[in-house]
Amino acid sequence: MMQSYKEKISNMASVAKEHITICKARAQEKAEKAMARTKEEKEIAKERRKAKEAQAKMQLHAEKAEHAARKLNAKHSHLHTTHTHQGYNQPAAGATAPMYPQPQPVVGATTAPTYPPSTHPPPEAKYF
Repeated sequence: MMQSYKEKISNMASVAKEHITICKARAQEKAEKAMARTKEEKEIAKERRKAKEAQAKMQLHAEKAEHAARKLNAKHSHLHTTHTHQGYNQPAAGATAPMYPQPQPVVGATTAPTYPPSTHPPPEAKYF
């Protein structure tokens, strides 16, 4: 979610840079046209402006693609990380046995203790 906002803000900054570049190109075109003496020089100034505008738009699209790729990489980097936690029953690094040995089940033993003897049915049989 945060990456989406970051991408949007980066895109807005890129659009602002594009607009500034286009405004500079237009101002430079006006200055060149004012200094131009022939119709061909005025046409050259117009073509330069168009080239600068096209370059600014190309730069905008390249930056947007970079922002989208950065967002995608951030999303995928979170998916591929493994979170391992050292719990009580996991061996420490380099150890061969767990920190606290687990009791092994005995074949034929009952699962619930029978002490103290009760006359009441077990709780799980109460609702069946």
